[in-house]
Amino acid sequence: MPDDALSQQALHLLQTVFGYPAFRSQQAQIVGHVARGGDALVLMPTGGGKSLCYQIPALLRKGVGIVVSPLIALMQDQVDALEEVGVRAAFLNSTQSFDEILEVERRMREGSVDLVYIAPERLLTQRCLEVLEITPIALFAIDEAHCVSQWGHDFRPEYMRLSVLHERFPDIPRIALTATADQQTRQEIISHLQLENALQFVASFDRPNIRYQIVEKANGRKQLLDFIEAQHKGDAGIVYCLSRKKTEETAAFLNEHGIPALAYHAGMELQERTSNQSRFLREDGIVMCATIAFGMGIDKPDVRFVAHLDLPKSIEGYYQETGRAGRDGATANAWMAYGLQDVVMQRRMIEESEASDLHKRVLGEKLDAMIALCETLSCRRVHMLGYFGQASDPCGNCDTCLQPPTSFDGTVAAQKLLSTIYRVGQQFAAGHVIDVLRAQETERVQQWRHHELTVFGIGIDKSEAEWRAILRQLIALGFVMVDYEHYSALRLTEAARPVLKGEEKIRLRQYQKAAKAVKHKRQSASDFAETELNSEQQAMFEKLRWWRVETAREHNVPAYVIFPDATLREIARSCPQTLEALRGVSGVGDKKLESYGTAILKMTCPSGED
Repeated sequence: MPDDALSQQALHLLQTVFGYPAFRSQQAQIVGHVARGGDALVLMPTGGGKSLCYQIPALLRKGVGIVVSPLIALMQDQVDALEEVGVRAAFLNSTQSFDEILEVERRMREGSVDLVYIAPERLLTQRCLEVLEITPIALFAIDEAHCVSQWGHDFRPEYMRLSVLHERFPDIPRIALTATADQQTRQEIISHLQLENALQFVASFDRPNIRYQIVEKANGRKQLLDFIEAQHKGDAGIVYCLSRKKTEETAAFLNEHGIPALAYHAGMELQERTSNQSRFLREDGIVMCATIAFGMGIDKPDVRFVAHLDLPKSIEGYYQETGRAGRDGATANAWMAYGLQDVVMQRRMIEESEASDLHKRVLGEKLDAMIALCETLSCRRVHMLGYFGQASDPCGNCDTCLQPPTSFDGTVAAQKLLSTIYRVGQQFAAGHVIDVLRAQETERVQQWRHHELTVFGIGIDKSEAEWRAILRQLIALGFVMVDYEHYSALRLTEAARPVLKGEEKIRLRQYQKAAKAVKHKRQSASDFAETELNSEQQAMFEKLRWWRVETAREHNVPAYVIFPDATLREIARSCPQTLEALRGVSGVGDKKLESYGTAILKMTCPSGED
């Protein structure tokens, strides 16, 4: 097929099936390249439209599109969403009965299905590979391709064996997609999946509608509550915690204070975990308190905030987790409470892990980069995009841009702290060292006669919180290490010597007391916020949302599968009076027009359309 004809056909599918007027960013080039049989590696941020990059080529090419996905719990929703727009879709995973599997395999062999989602564990079985051998295949899409990286937090060993697709099906195009990959991870994807000849499409990692904010941790749970009540009352959100216990305690705390919240972690019974995920996807205003076991592939477009009560292990993890907010392009917040204990805990987890020395070193470097993001004095977005190799200007929409932090010559403060660590014999943890600095005559200080040291009280001019902030930065900068085998004792590194001798000066971030979250009004979508509607349009929007809730319940699908908020908002604003006018709304394809057009017109045009 000539390139022009292929492009026209791709655009026609985009408009009539998916209801979007035009391709975004590099979508058109990716679709064309894969549809013509080329391999591709696609790096595109969450919400950037990655799925269309393999869904449309699968519809353009003869055969079945095979999508390798680790997201078993979400496959039903993915299939439901495609069927809603008229695409024949199915999945193969361990939740199905033998008869259900046989039926999907039959449809695959006959070519009577357009897209099939398969878990990597299932795909690698001899039976599944044999079924694929006799199936007309349009393409292989390897979703969440960063799972191939053994250094990543979402590592799936099965992904490293997916080179079998190239070996057994050399003439079938493959497209690997991910929202998160630094240069090292990209190389791993190319190597393990044998994509050396694939074209690489790297979109901007920037999500300008997300506002990044990292606050000094005081009482994390209370700060979280203040943040939600001030800025996100009634909104859907995700709160990430490091431990399973903390997810449950945080959910209970929020519920006690009137915020509907659920917990999610890998230690829960499968039925409860699945039920909680389903409620989060299907109901409005639920806050999910979760470990990193939750979230990959979550398509819920109206998640208004992602909060972290514990420090993520890497910028990749942080970027991917925060990217689950604001998929609809409207304003969203990425909020984190961060303190000394987070740094100590993460370093301890690395040291105590059973990983190889090389693996520990890589994890340590990733953690160092994450800490540097937290401690930066410059724009957080510039810092984060720079980590992924992309240059940008200050965003004006993160906390360091909106309220620039101040730095100070921290040399003397550092010398006081380093000297105190040295004078107590490098045998005590942070609390004791700070007590000595601040002249706190605790029982332990007196027991060790540390009140008699020359350093006793030399830091009385600063609060405990200020010293903890300074210590955190000295650990982050590599001047102090924590000896986890000796009760978290603080020890000086070789790098501390020139600072103590006055041969090296250092600048530190000025401590800022945690401020109460400020309530702010949402602005226009172009200013990273939800588009304003007038009172009449808002009433119509709410009416459409209630209709969507009832319709989704009847279809047993998440509400956004019927229509996302962005589409309902556009309908409320334009108030279409005919089916043809409704067809022009983004997100309304032919199948949805046929299914829901009449019902919508009864609300927007009470007289209806003949």
